[in-house]
Amino acid sequence: MTYLPKPKFHHPEIRTNAIGLTHRDYEGAVSTLCAGCGHDSISSAIMLACFELNLLPHRIAKLSGIGCSSKTPTYFLGASHGFNSVHGRMPSVLTGASLANRDLIYLGVSGDGDSASIGFGQFAHSIRCGVNMVYLVANNGVYGLTKGQFSATADKGAKLKKGALNSDSAIDLAAMAIQLGASFVGRSFSGDKNQLVPLIKAAIDHKGPAFIDCISPCVAFNNHEGSTKSFDYVREHNEAVNALDFMPDRAPIAVDYRPGEVQVVTLHDGSSIRLRKMGADYNVHDRIAALAHLMRRDEAGEIVTGLIYLDKNPTDLHENLDLVDAPLNQLADTELCPGSSALEKINDRLR
Repeated sequence: MTYLPKPKFHHPEIRTNAIGLTHRDYEGAVSTLCAGCGHDSISSAIMLACFELNLLPHRIAKLSGIGCSSKTPTYFLGASHGFNSVHGRMPSVLTGASLANRDLIYLGVSGDGDSASIGFGQFAHSIRCGVNMVYLVANNGVYGLTKGQFSATADKGAKLKKGALNSDSAIDLAAMAIQLGASFVGRSFSGDKNQLVPLIKAAIDHKGPAFIDCISPCVAFNNHEGSTKSFDYVREHNEAVNALDFMPDRAPIAVDYRPGEVQVVTLHDGSSIRLRKMGADYNVHDRIAALAHLMRRDEAGEIVTGLIYLDKNPTDLHENLDLVDAPLNQLADTELCPGSSALEKINDRLR
């Protein structure tokens, strides 16, 4: 019944934050994603992070592209500014919005298909240009809206539900973000709220391009080949009189483990992934060591989570372009277009 609006009732003793808002004030519409989808856990983490940071929802702008992940801004921060762009173009829309109004907090939500394929160039240039934003990728390794094909972040040797093996090398978006100049890079798991929420809070507070790669299992396409209860098997052996889909109710996957430990997480289809949380002795300010650590742990078949890299002296696009402190959308025409004489002086300085 996802078309029904959420009830407006608030318990009289519901907890409020420092600015008097409740958690309900950071919610959006009812989610239409599959039950148990990790993306909903990411939305929940974003809402909790904003609640705990005492942010006014109308001071946040949320932007997305196309894909399951890009649907999620509808499900959180309903009172915020929002823009759902076309496939892979979220970064350029966010960049333009940030240039026009630097006073807002910009949250870009994307997926592995949206950022690592059609939007790979836009992802790269928004990071290298230093756009002041939180760029969060909900990474499930498949195209969930088009029946679960491998995405560019799928590990080499990974198996589809039909048994096909991925022969292509994976794109590590966290490593790419470090190479491209992101001054904040993290990775987490959608089921690890204890790690993800503070990581999002730190990213929001960071000046410059903050990137978070969040592993988020797809409950619809993790079912294995050979199962007579899989979606493909039922479609192939059923004489359907109409086109219907039913997603079984599945509990979200949650984990809780200490820094430095390795946690094996069993997914809905019985397969597992290994997560390693950063140890307390890890130096987040060493860019080269961060890249080397990602590669070493990848060779060991582990997914590094936590704050991977943090620049001690970050800058952003506004500083790089030496823009005025006032948002450009608040300047008058005479300030934005000072006339031909001012242009001639600028051109003379560049000759």
